[in-house]
Amino acid sequence: MKKLMIVTCAAAICGGAWAADEAKPVPTETANAKSAEQEEEKDDSPLDGLVSVEAGLAFDSKFLSYGLVDNNDPILTPSASITFFDWLTFGVEARFDVTKYGKKAGYGNRAGRYFELDPSVELRHTFSEEDAGWLPTAVELAVGYSYEYHPRSMGGGTGEPGDDTQFVTFEIGLPDLWIEPTFSYERDIDRDNGTYLNLELGHEFPLIDGDGEDADPVLALRPSVAQGFGNSQRVKGYLDPLDHSGLMDTCLKLELTWNICDHVALAGYVAYYDFLFDRQIRDASRGYEAHGRWDESWNFIGGLSLTLSF
Repeated sequence: MKKLMIVTCAAAICGGAWAADEAKPVPTETANAKSAEQEEEKDDSPLDGLVSVEAGLAFDSKFLSYGLVDNNDPILTPSASITFFDWLTFGVEARFDVTKYGKKAGYGNRAGRYFELDPSVELRHTFSEEDAGWLPTAVELAVGYSYEYHPRSMGGGTGEPGDDTQFVTFEIGLPDLWIEPTFSYERDIDRDNGTYLNLELGHEFPLIDGDGEDADPVLALRPSVAQGFGNSQRVKGYLDPLDHSGLMDTCLKLELTWNICDHVALAGYVAYYDFLFDRQIRDASRGYEAHGRWDESWNFIGGLSLTLSF
């Protein structure tokens, strides 16, 4: 129902804008002058580049952590964030069970209730050659902190999956290169004290171009491949008693994004996960059972997300 309401609101936003344009025809010269004036006003807006807001709702066919099944049933993830000066972002997202899976997991029926809440703060900026002449290409840097909160009904004790934990993250990307490499670092500083690294390569192919030279494409397809690595604490935290660092999940993903209109985007993805390069970790992943009811090393997953941005 929440997803339907947001989709309806998105349609109303887009439809209202289109209807308004059609209902008020004006002479061509007047329209061009008005368009130029509106563009100038948009560029001179006192909030332009100072504050931006984003809200989203995502649906995933299952819930994975590092390629391992934590919930083999669908989940909903609403999220919201506010960014200041195109640098500092405060965000929060919540994960909701949509089935009676929770009862099978041993912590009571949680259908329609959240099982995780993740507030976060992040500093992110893309440095271009204009910012530093010695840069050969644009470099995107980000550093962040997040707190992972679980309701007490999730259970758990010291070091157990139901415990709260905290993360610090770092990311560096080269968005102007064709393969768009992105390297990310994640450190669990509370529950497992584990480190996870990930390298992703991908490229966006515009299928339908947008209006204007710098406009986002109306429809775009992005294939990508990513490889994760966990140190011994990260691997043990999920695959105890295996105390062994190595290559973890390999992910092949295909994403399709439709920019419906200004401020509204709908995206869908399908992905394949497997543990291809470390036999010990692959064998241990088959025995991983965080109430996920899955005993294979591979996984297929898909999802949809709707994003509103202002």
